[in-house]
Amino acid sequence: MSKKIFTDNEIKSLSINPYDTDAFKQLFITENGKGKLPREIFEECGFDVTVIGIQRVRSSGKRWRASYQENGVLGLQDTRSQGSGRPLTRELTMEEKYARLEAQNNLLKAENELLKKIRFAERRENKG
Repeated sequence: MSKKIFTDNEIKSLSINPYDTDAFKQLFITENGKGKLPREIFEECGFDVTVIGIQRVRSSGKRWRASYQENGVLGLQDTRSQGSGRPLTRELTMEEKYARLEAQNNLLKAENELLKKIRFAERRENKG
């Protein structure tokens, strides 16, 4: 963890960036896969690398690539608010099991759609 403390002005300049973290992580993985350097991606998306710090940019990219390779798109999602608290120890009801499976199914469908869009964009780029 970095010891740098951001000033109020730095926090304000970073918070006005239009990219939410999950969308930016997916964009980062796509662009990095095309050969762009992490610093280039951050700068093109409007982040001030001098404020963030080049080491933080590199370590974020390394962490996101590893997470993406291990878990795919799901690995890029911010799950801090979802998994907090003690794990459930009681037995789930059939309705709860069904709801979880349905949510997982919807998530996998969304991931497949995203991958289709990425492949389509890559094919379109290779033709042009």
